[in-house]
Amino acid sequence: MISDRSLQLFYKASSELTAYKKYLKDKKFNPKLVKGLEDFSKIPLSSKNNYLRPAQHKDLVWSKSWEGPISFCSTSGSTGEPYYFPRDNNLAVQASWMAEDFLRNSSYGNTKTLVIMAFGMGVWIGGIFTLRAFEIAAERMNAPVSFLPTGYNKTEVFKALKRLSPEFDQTILVGYPPFVKEIIDQSESEGIDLKTLNIRLMFAAEAFTETFRNYVSEKAGVKNPLLDTLNIYGTADVGAMAYETPLSILVRRLSLEDPLLYKDLFGQIEKTPTLTQYDPAFIEFEEVDNELVITSDGALPLVRYAIGDHGGVLTYKALESIFARYGINLKDKIVENGLQDTVSKNPFVYVYERADFSTTLHGIIIYPEFIKEGLLKPKLVDYFTERFTMSTKYDIYHNQFLQINIELQPGVETNDKLVHLAHNSIRKSLIEKSSEFAEVSKSKESEKLIHIILWSNGHPRYFTPGVKQKWVEKTQSK
Repeated sequence: MISDRSLQLFYKASSELTAYKKYLKDKKFNPKLVKGLEDFSKIPLSSKNNYLRPAQHKDLVWSKSWEGPISFCSTSGSTGEPYYFPRDNNLAVQASWMAEDFLRNSSYGNTKTLVIMAFGMGVWIGGIFTLRAFEIAAERMNAPVSFLPTGYNKTEVFKALKRLSPEFDQTILVGYPPFVKEIIDQSESEGIDLKTLNIRLMFAAEAFTETFRNYVSEKAGVKNPLLDTLNIYGTADVGAMAYETPLSILVRRLSLEDPLLYKDLFGQIEKTPTLTQYDPAFIEFEEVDNELVITSDGALPLVRYAIGDHGGVLTYKALESIFARYGINLKDKIVENGLQDTVSKNPFVYVYERADFSTTLHGIIIYPEFIKEGLLKPKLVDYFTERFTMSTKYDIYHNQFLQINIELQPGVETNDKLVHLAHNSIRKSLIEKSSEFAEVSKSKESEKLIHIILWSNGHPRYFTPGVKQKWVEKTQSK
């Protein structure tokens, strides 16, 4: 779904950006071949590995941006090597409209609000970026909003909920879904009655099901999950690209009631995608072979950039038409749920799991290389072949963990000592390779985030001889 805005960005980038000009030349692509929107799809796709990593930062950004103030955020790549993404204040301003929407849509109105920012507050984009977006929104609205950046620190979150939140009319808890759930689950034992605090929830970094939303909403006393919960679809590359709205949550819930409607909307039924809306004035999405591709201007301009996610794009009109085919009047459903004052007709983007070979744990991307490094230790190679399969799982209480199935060497039998050895070595590797996991590992409960299962050599469940190893198993649905 591309407009003239993206076309003009291509023309500008192909003539002014040193890195992009070189990229097109290396691809043997002549920018003059793009004469109009009908030619936009001819432009080569770019990615972090083939476009960003080979270039210097000064060649990737507009010259004026490089001369002005720039902030960087970092994320780990497929080898654990960090990449530093430049951003400017305009990115936070764009995200501030998301924050403003969430503040305005509150079930509790424009009342005294505390925002507890429980994303990691280090080099990663989530915490500092989202905090800045809320600050800009609150200033623009002249709203009674206060902030506490606890970071990924359970002790500080509990202290705030106990001692600070009661002084406010509502509290917005912002964090990764599994971490927020842990806070909610453990609040009662900490002497905190969340249902007296008018809790609202904002998430990011990974998908979750409506079962999860219902669970945390009920346990935290969330008044209206449509209005008082929100999941951000973002990436370190460009920040918050899209976000859930009351309408998108309603649409996803309605679609789950009819498998045929669901399949008509999203194309597959194995997983529940995150459904969000985006502002085409800031970013535009395309679907290319079931992969999401973005074009976005900013300190880091990106044209037809593949972000590594599966998904698709829907217009508001297309969504209405699909529902109508199933006898559902979307406007009536909006009114029925009291959402008429919250609706935007911006386009929708839905996203499944990442297209690359990875999984997520507490919002952290976990790559196979991290696990391989943990198993390639002298004291372990006599016991393990280095073949494994990993996946993100949930127990019956909706707690998230990383399950790693490891193949034993021929003749080696499983025992608790080997499980302990593998667990400690892999955990150490994750701490070394991922700064995000290192932050999470400071929590006492982090030991429980990794579950090791040892399998006999060549076991057909995961390690059939002669078959290419499948490092990542599909995430368990809930």
